[in-house]
Amino acid sequence: MKKQIIGLVVTLIIIVTACNSGGEMRTKTDSNTKTETQDNFQYFVEKFADLKIMRYQVPGFDELSLEQKKLVYYLNEAALCGRDILFDQNYSKNLRIRKTLEKIYMNYTGDRETDNFKNFEIYLKRVWFSNGIHHHYSTDKFFPDFPVEYFKELVDNSPEASFPVEEGSDLTQFTHEMQSLLFDPNIAPKRISLNSNEDMIKNSACNFYENVTQKEAEAFYAKMIDTTIPQPISYGLNSKLVKVDGKVQEEVYKVGGLYGPALAKIVYWLDKAAGVAENENQQKAIHKLIEFYQTGDLKTFDEFNILWVEDLESRVDFVNGFTETYGDPMGMKATWESIVNFKDLEATKRTQIISENAQWFEDHSPVDDRFKKKEVKGVTAKVITVTQLGGDCYPSTPIGINLPNADWIRKEHGSKSVTIENITYAYDMAALGNGFLEEFCYSPEEIELSKKYGFLSGNLHTDLHECLGHGSGILLEGTSSEALKNYSSALEEARADLFALYYLMDQKMIDLGIMPNLDVAKTEYNGYIRNGLMTQLARIDLGKNIEQAHMRNRQLISKWCYEKGQADNVIERVEKDGKTFYIINDYNKLRDLFGALLAEVQRIKSEGDYEAGKALVETYGVQIDPEIHKEVKARYEKLNLAPYGGFINPVFKPVYENDQIVDIEVTYTEGYAEQMLRYSKDYSFLD
Repeated sequence: MKKQIIGLVVTLIIIVTACNSGGEMRTKTDSNTKTETQDNFQYFVEKFADLKIMRYQVPGFDELSLEQKKLVYYLNEAALCGRDILFDQNYSKNLRIRKTLEKIYMNYTGDRETDNFKNFEIYLKRVWFSNGIHHHYSTDKFFPDFPVEYFKELVDNSPEASFPVEEGSDLTQFTHEMQSLLFDPNIAPKRISLNSNEDMIKNSACNFYENVTQKEAEAFYAKMIDTTIPQPISYGLNSKLVKVDGKVQEEVYKVGGLYGPALAKIVYWLDKAAGVAENENQQKAIHKLIEFYQTGDLKTFDEFNILWVEDLESRVDFVNGFTETYGDPMGMKATWESIVNFKDLEATKRTQIISENAQWFEDHSPVDDRFKKKEVKGVTAKVITVTQLGGDCYPSTPIGINLPNADWIRKEHGSKSVTIENITYAYDMAALGNGFLEEFCYSPEEIELSKKYGFLSGNLHTDLHECLGHGSGILLEGTSSEALKNYSSALEEARADLFALYYLMDQKMIDLGIMPNLDVAKTEYNGYIRNGLMTQLARIDLGKNIEQAHMRNRQLISKWCYEKGQADNVIERVEKDGKTFYIINDYNKLRDLFGALLAEVQRIKSEGDYEAGKALVETYGVQIDPEIHKEVKARYEKLNLAPYGGFINPVFKPVYENDQIVDIEVTYTEGYAEQMLRYSKDYSFLD
């Protein structure tokens, strides 16, 4: 089966822009204007297409020592240097397309006030947001909302632009090529195809394979993978599979190899970070990551992960590397990502309680004893404050993380789990007063529960999902971590969500002092079922199925529980004022259903039961009720909300005295287009 998954755009339980309104209401504003707090921090920045851009703060940064601040700064720079890698991984033409659009944006001499040019700007902003021409969530190709002929006018009226015209071509040929890439629906229509009835590689535009069929890729790795090895490497994680002169081979991501120039810059900043590491363990981990980038050796990558997961003393931490395999239809090859952060000491007390009791949760899990860990090792959890998002975590970011992904490392050395609370808080503040709860909650009581406990319940769900859910259970001997193939991501996220949902309604959570009462769990149950059966559908175009792993997971769980609980009317579909709602009539029975499904999903993973996993996902996670879909889209559209959100990074600048860094300043004033153009200017290392 595919590796365990980093957490979630996540679990958000509710649509990302429609967060529960936890915390005190500050200043209510229209959804297209800024949202202010008492300190006048602007969380909401702008809205376009189906996207909204926000800012997040970095509270507590001034409390760090100078050496810790320098460490954050160097790691931040490393996080930004891999941006081009992700664009290229998503589609081989993305970098040329982005450079072309940016050249037009900066050099166009025509009228910039026309609808066509404004739509051009929106298209460029979407390309920036999605790190390419495919939607970041649906993976469908999106298209400019201006005539194809207008693109030629844009090029012709940008005389000072140095377009990336290939050798042997001219501007006319270049313009025609770009028009085809942007407008032709038959060229690269989908970044990731998960239709197992067709060649998934052939029908995916992602740039992990070249001239290779699915059968050839499967045969190549079948010869390489040995399921009898107790400590297998993550086969194919950091390479592109190509066919050259009829021979299938890997091109490895490393300094001096594929993506070498960008990786060399990352190594430069990591080396500086190692020089100000907080302790010897952290320094060893950073040096080992540098070695991995220099060699591309996946055994070295495992050694880095062990050092990283065992570094528990450092306050500053990071993710930097080829990590998650969502972007590969085969579930093997990883996109590049980075998150830099430091521990929120006060909030971490909550997650420490959870991790300290990990064995109790494992022992009392409703799954078969054969699939439980007899001894839970190294499970650590913390709440973090993010300082920089990069690669596949930017601009859209997870709100929780659980790493490393290798099952044997998790079993023998443990894992790190984090909840990113300054991001969840930013989502929450940007959603104040947007009308979502009033539209989709059935009763005033449901709304009040969400306002009172929504922020806490969401964070606790993430804590449990990342710390215990992903870290629970074992594979039976001889079961490959790749066994569930293209269904592994959805099933893994379902497993972690179910673990969290099951334990949220447990008295143990109250006894541990981490939540006041079971109304917190009821709040989460309400939001999860509401989202899984209805509100997340606002993200999907009418007539299409669900393909994104987290969305499949949420509908799978909600739809399965709705169906299995019909005899007892556990979840009821009701109509009020011509609108559809789903209400929970029996929270305890719903919890039992969560437990029963968790037991089955864990069995599927532990035994590598591909057919059962496929049947579960295809039956409950893919197909959409067309009438509900149409209704949700109409109701959501009236709210004038963007169903997807992403962030502008803060800007960190060193302050010098006599050529020595004496402080690191943080500012929050950079705009979205301004940041994207600066990143393209300062962090573009690939042709």
